Amino acid sequence: MVRSTGKRRFGLALVCALVAAVAAPSAYAVQPSAGQAELKIKDRETQPVFSRADAVLQKVDVQTEVDSDGDGKRDTVRMRILRPKETETAGLKVATIVEASPYWAGGNDVPNHVVDLDEDGLPESGGKFQQAPDKAGLTGPGVAYGGYYDNYFLPRGYAVAEVDSLGTGDSTGCPTSGGRNETLGAKAAIDWLNGRAKGWDTEGDPIRADWSTGDSAMMGISYNGTLPTAVASTGVEGLKAIVPISGISSWYDYYRANGGVVAPGTYQGEDTDVLARYVYSRADREICKPVLDSLERDQDRATGDWSPYWQERDYLKDAGRIKAATFVVHGLNDWNVKTKNAGQLWEALKKNHVPRKLWLHQAGHANPMPLRMEEWLSQVHHWFDHYLYGIDNGVTKEPRVDVEQADFSWKQQSDWPAAGTRSTTLRMRADGTLGSKAGPKRVQSLTDAGRTVAAEKLVTSPDDANPNRLAYTTGTLDKDVRLNGVPEVDVRASLAGTSPYVTALLVDYGRDTRATSGTVTDTSQQVCYGEGVPGLAGETGCAYRSKHRTETADYKIVTRGWLDARNRVSYARQSKVVEGREYRLKWDMQPEDYVFKAGHRLGVVLISTDYDYTLRYPAGTRMTVRAGDSAVTLPVAPTAKR
Repeated sequence: MVRSTGKRRFGLALVCALVAAVAAPSAYAVQPSAGQAELKIKDRETQPVFSRADAVLQKVDVQTEVDSDGDGKRDTVRMRILRPKETETAGLKVATIVEASPYWAGGNDVPNHVVDLDEDGLPESGGKFQQAPDKAGLTGPGVAYGGYYDNYFLPRGYAVAEVDSLGTGDSTGCPTSGGRNETLGAKAAIDWLNGRAKGWDTEGDPIRADWSTGDSAMMGISYNGTLPTAVASTGVEGLKAIVPISGISSWYDYYRANGGVVAPGTYQGEDTDVLARYVYSRADREICKPVLDSLERDQDRATGDWSPYWQERDYLKDAGRIKAATFVVHGLNDWNVKTKNAGQLWEALKKNHVPRKLWLHQAGHANPMPLRMEEWLSQVHHWFDHYLYGIDNGVTKEPRVDVEQADFSWKQQSDWPAAGTRSTTLRMRADGTLGSKAGPKRVQSLTDAGRTVAAEKLVTSPDDANPNRLAYTTGTLDKDVRLNGVPEVDVRASLAGTSPYVTALLVDYGRDTRATSGTVTDTSQQVCYGEGVPGLAGETGCAYRSKHRTETADYKIVTRGWLDARNRVSYARQSKVVEGREYRLKWDMQPEDYVFKAGHRLGVVLISTDYDYTLRYPAGTRMTVRAGDSAVTLPVAPTAKR
């Protein structure tokens, strides 16, 4: 995950949204007695009647269930809470929106792992780490209350709380990049709001959340969007809704893929130990070193195999415990936290009948709020009102899924993948074409050059011979084709050389202007959405809109997928690859929602090393593919006529 530099990386620091409840929420839960302050509800939503400027700031150290730093005392997490003053003066009880993060105190300069390996799979430079520090792939806001939660939600009758994740800021314990202790650390905040955990003020005096209804939500982007899913997977009582934005559902699928070590996009060489060292910002700089060393050892960059280490960091295994209504938000161009993390969480929520909602937008690892501000705030507001205050506002009757189209319009549908999606298999043929029929069964070879040549270079000019890739394309499409889900690759191939990787790239060939992963702030459009605080930096209650960054090009890599051929049988153990022996290799690409336009061509390009993602073994591995017996299967959804 991207490391914070102490500045807001996403423009707006925080993110929110909601989805559906596990059980229907009770009618408005807080019934005030005579003389008590109360929420104002009009037009089926809470109204902004409380003052952000007069809010009460409270700091609490909450006891957790774990002792992850081994000092003989239970770890504590620091909460910083802003709540309406009426919770202090007029008996008002409110629900709380919680954002737990390892980034509130900033981060450290930490080098990433060396990814260029020798013939024995050891770092070629002789050292394990790169010389220059790099920035990590997961990040979030580093500015306290630099976003919109307090300006928008506090006046409407919500408390907002920041939590320092274990080993960071004013919390104790150790960071573990998704380990169980981090889950329990953030969970302690929910427990304290419900009277189940002990808390102390900064003077060491016991303190209770007498102002809390006990109902809460968690949300955030990136690492901050991962912790909500982690906590929800414990089934903790009182957590009514979560909004994971660009969040991880399984850390294996963040730092690994199909048996191989695979980096977050643009963060080559990062791993769990690097990220933990980056966020380790608590005052005691020595106590967590044994824990950090154990992460480096147990993550196993040598094989990339699935292990108990990764199982601990897999929240999907406990998806059956999730009761919190879940609003999943993800960028279709997010190559940092890849779309598989959102796709498999969505499927798990469906399987377990969890109330849910999904937004898929055209940006990358980004906050959707400035892209669609009014609709975002409305959706989130109604979601929280429904699940935290029991307001019947119709939000559960709306379509579950919003997908942003290539032209930046939005389409609503009942589910994802869309209804009517069907699998279509295209065969890779020896003449370089893709089609429904196999064609002659012939072998074709490539020589791996991915150590020095990026995939974006290798996919160009698919009709020209290139010894470093195999390219297969359809004819010109006579109608739009909508990819909607997870493409699957099935290749008969042999390898001879040091690299065990096989990589498949799905490419849209045709000149067009397309969204990239970036966004651009539009300083000509400022929207004031909430109450500002005069004289307080960053507390304007206003934000600029953003628009998508685009690129005009002859092609785009739509999605990709990787396999370590040594893990062709099991991701948990390696099987020897005998040079020259043909194997059936099957793996998935990242889920995607993308329209290949009429007049374009759809292509599949096979390479070995993927420069920006996989470990890079010495060049020269020869991969031989049996055309006619190799194929890609695409989930294709119906398309509207243009």
